[in-house]
Amino acid sequence: MNDKGNHLLQSRPSSSGLLCYPNAYDPNFKGPVAKRSCTDVLCCIIFILFIIAYILLGLVAWIHGDPRRVAYPTDSKGHFCGQKGTSNEMLHTHNFGAAYPRDTNEKKRFRKVLQRCFPDFATNNGTLTVGNKTTFEDGSGRTRNAIELRTAANRVNKILDARAVGMKIFEDYATTWYWILIGLTIAMLLSCMFVILLRFIAGILFWVFMVGVIGIIGYGIWHCYQEYNNLQGRPNSHLSVYDLGIQTDLSMYFQLKQTWLAFMIILCILEVFIILMLIFLRERIRISITLLKEGSKAIGCIPTTLIYPILTFIFISICIAYWAVIAIYLATSGVPIYKVIAPEGKCKHENTTCNPEIFNTTEIAKACPKAQCNFAFYGGKSLYHQYVPTFQMFNLFVFFWLINFVIALGQCALAGAFASYYWAFRKPDDIPPYPLFTAFGRAIRYHTGSLAFGSLLLALIQMFKIVLEYLDRRLKDPQNNISKFLQCCLKCCFWCLENVIKYFNRNAYVMIAIYGKNFCRSARDAFNLLMRNILKIAVMDKVTDFVLILGKILVAGCIGMLAFLLFTQRLPTIIEGPTSLNYYWVPLLTVIIGSYLVAHGFFSVYAMCIDTIFICFLEDLETNDGSMERPYYMSQSLLKILKEPTVRTKKH
Repeated sequence: MNDKGNHLLQSRPSSSGLLCYPNAYDPNFKGPVAKRSCTDVLCCIIFILFIIAYILLGLVAWIHGDPRRVAYPTDSKGHFCGQKGTSNEMLHTHNFGAAYPRDTNEKKRFRKVLQRCFPDFATNNGTLTVGNKTTFEDGSGRTRNAIELRTAANRVNKILDARAVGMKIFEDYATTWYWILIGLTIAMLLSCMFVILLRFIAGILFWVFMVGVIGIIGYGIWHCYQEYNNLQGRPNSHLSVYDLGIQTDLSMYFQLKQTWLAFMIILCILEVFIILMLIFLRERIRISITLLKEGSKAIGCIPTTLIYPILTFIFISICIAYWAVIAIYLATSGVPIYKVIAPEGKCKHENTTCNPEIFNTTEIAKACPKAQCNFAFYGGKSLYHQYVPTFQMFNLFVFFWLINFVIALGQCALAGAFASYYWAFRKPDDIPPYPLFTAFGRAIRYHTGSLAFGSLLLALIQMFKIVLEYLDRRLKDPQNNISKFLQCCLKCCFWCLENVIKYFNRNAYVMIAIYGKNFCRSARDAFNLLMRNILKIAVMDKVTDFVLILGKILVAGCIGMLAFLLFTQRLPTIIEGPTSLNYYWVPLLTVIIGSYLVAHGFFSVYAMCIDTIFICFLEDLETNDGSMERPYYMSQSLLKILKEPTVRTKKH
């Protein structure tokens, strides 16, 4: 750095000014600040109060809710079907639009489906019957014939078909669960192997990534062409997806040439896109490879960082489970509500609320002798029941807040650990003991409020998106073109805003981990630092993400290709896989998605490492000049690749 730059560093005005000045040189700065104070205390208090309210909401919902109302339907008296001690297990009008007999002696003429009784239809001399009977009393004073029963039964055909598909999928999982676990374990080992190898041969592995991804996509194109070619001349293979319509048996779509042609075109476009990216970004890839090597060195010095995604997964799983339980208990809160039901609708009191215990002694029973007091739904008029929708919104909002907080905590802890590595002058001798544990403790002890502040911003944006989507679904019918256009614009704006906030939050957490300032000041300093080095960011940021994404795709692709060969019985001479699958794509997709998530956990640590090293590198460039008094902390290779070679650096 020249003399003019040094003078600027030493004589800059206060950092609260409008100009984006770099930090002044501090001879006592040796890495993440150890002596720090609590930040954003007010937001921390609000966050804790929300958590306490969330726990209390769970207790109240647990008292009032009953999950059996989700698992088991109810009859016209409000009794749970399929449960011991109930007086009626038949389905009635409010379930499928037609009533089934209530006489328990007639159960033998009904077959059990979905734990309920459905008519067992037969034809006697051209007349549709159920157990040699053509008419039945539905229990509410009306007579139903067998044709009406068949109409009601036809309405549940889709449900029964969906149940059949679900049972087949469950059978496939029961057959292949251990193969899925083996695939995910191999994905974990493969990800670990790539992480280790990146430290030594990052450049070679990058091109292995490239060749692997291009090869996998090429194999997909070849396979689609083979399937398309094999369908030539087969009957009905020329039909389109629109001609086939919606089918529960998804294998029927794979009998169409159009399906494989569409897959082949998509894969060809993806192949060409990746090749063009490699051609135009070949110079910038060199920078990414150097940063990958630096990141691998940092992870090699702090290997415990690779275990941290497991902790994040556990925290997120707890949040998801707690949110789901509260949502179910809130949805099933209430008391049975009974309504007056009159045969043929000839009662002025029909649909009014009633009490079945005293219904026969009321004036309604006298005015409408055939009327009955039947169960309608669960609800209530108490203050709690009136605010159940509000509680559901509160449940969803705190869920978003907690999920974003867990992610923010992981980013801040990892950033603190990797910053300790970068600012160690003699690596690894000067790295403090247990850097990840120390950084995690600092984040919890001092910066819970700052992390809650940043995650609150994301939670608010995500809630706005949910509300917007809800309004879009509720107002779908009366929409015009202008309102649809405005809603699309709002969705796009919120999506962009969410990603921008995520990006700046990530960099703000790095600054919090290093300097221990509050969220707003850290976000401002990170923004100013990035704006002063916008060209370097354009060179490095997304190219590195591209490299890591390719690594995830390669891991998922390798495991997916092996799973495809195994589940489709194409490896009989090597290993014998499951032989009786209904839908091979069910375990295949599970393995592919699971492998990608496993690889994402490992490579997300790498991404945070590289972002932290880059932020520290920019700070290093601005506060030091490479002299003996103010040496750089970066390695020689990183200095060469990102700065002019004439600048001196201390080798370490």
